Amino acid sequence: MSAPHSAGLRASVQRIVPLAWPVFIGQVAVLGFGTVDTVLVARHSPTDLAALAVGGASYITIFIGLMGVVLAVSPIVGQLFGAQRLREAGHQAWQALWLALALSLLGCTLLAFPAPFLALSKAGPEVADKVRGYMAALAVALPASLVFTVYRGFNTAVSRPKAVMALQLGGLALKVPLSLALVAGVPALGLPSLGVEGAGIATAIAMWGQTLLALALLRRDPFYRRFELMAPGQRAPHGASLRALLRLGVPMGLGIGVEVTGFAFMAIFISRLGETAVAGHQIAANLVSLLFMMPLGLSNATSTLVAQRIGAGDIDDARRLGWHGLQFTLAVSLLVGGAIFLAREPVVQLYTGNPTVQAAALPLLAWVALFHAADAVQTLAAFVLRAWRIATLPTLIYVLALWGVGLGGGYALAFNLGGAVPQAWQGAPGYWIASTSGLSVAALALAALLAWVLAQQRRRGLSPGATLR
Repeated sequence: MSAPHSAGLRASVQRIVPLAWPVFIGQVAVLGFGTVDTVLVARHSPTDLAALAVGGASYITIFIGLMGVVLAVSPIVGQLFGAQRLREAGHQAWQALWLALALSLLGCTLLAFPAPFLALSKAGPEVADKVRGYMAALAVALPASLVFTVYRGFNTAVSRPKAVMALQLGGLALKVPLSLALVAGVPALGLPSLGVEGAGIATAIAMWGQTLLALALLRRDPFYRRFELMAPGQRAPHGASLRALLRLGVPMGLGIGVEVTGFAFMAIFISRLGETAVAGHQIAANLVSLLFMMPLGLSNATSTLVAQRIGAGDIDDARRLGWHGLQFTLAVSLLVGGAIFLAREPVVQLYTGNPTVQAAALPLLAWVALFHAADAVQTLAAFVLRAWRIATLPTLIYVLALWGVGLGGGYALAFNLGGAVPQAWQGAPGYWIASTSGLSVAALALAALLAWVLAQQRRRGLSPGATLR
């Protein structure tokens, strides 16, 4: 066990922030893929932007759920790293890689046959045709994205997020010129304008380049030698290890999948209201996703430190870090959300000069501050609970709050099912009102669950390494 740490909030923040900021920048780079596409496609045509909203929501629904399963490697490796069981940590990285490849087969099949998503969105023939082309390109990108998830989860768990950040920034640097060329076309070079399909092709090329470089670094960087990644017996699939990943990963993936679909399916249902409504929603959704990178970075950092301290047997420090991370994340999210609310008009103008789309997006941004704060709290609480290997109950909370209150309530408001919904709450604003309410319920429930778990750990105590299995 390492030397004791200071118990104050400031001391905890000083430990969390150095791990959080590289995750934040790296995830902003990831979101930059979608932001670049949104801006370029929005200026290309409203039809392509509608296809981007539907296709992007469909892809995120598939990818995020599968990614959540793979990311079970992070809390497992974090605890092993804290316990200095480094060879076992390297073994888990290989098992996560095999799992990522297996899940890629399922994901690519779903992306290649998008009929269920098109039926939900009730997209017109022109939009549907563009969605199919976009998702076919993303099917090529999916295996690379899941394999890179292994690299990301492993490096985050061993407190090396800067390596991930560097590759994610490199991927964005490749993505931007590719999207510029393929979306709008370059007549001088004989490249036609491909619209949203060009954005998908650019994503596939950038993701494969980023992932191949990550695999090369795992083989050549001296940092990874301590994990004995290339030692005999490390690389073969191992049934018990894969089952352990799935025991934690399946509820994690389901929980993250419910969380993301609660948001992503908004775009699919809002697309029924027409191209202008879904274009306005796409702008608001992209902005909220950008804001989310801050609590995501803090959540990753906090959960990494908590898992490591659990592995080291320092349960008091693990408890303290989790609670302080929650307090700090809430405070920062309220400040950021409030600032965006006050500056919402110029922010929307950065996305589009179309006054009709601006008018559709502005009412949605009025909910950003509350949405962002609730999103930050529930994310931090869920991540810390995963560090304690608790994922099933949070998934049930997500189902009730995000699908029940968020999606179900949003559908009732948006389409005036009760016949007495105020005009201002109908359409896309209804979904944002209900989604904010659902996130608030999830945030309160997950924070209460985390408080209960931390209280239980304080009362019973925990012997070093007891959670490692």
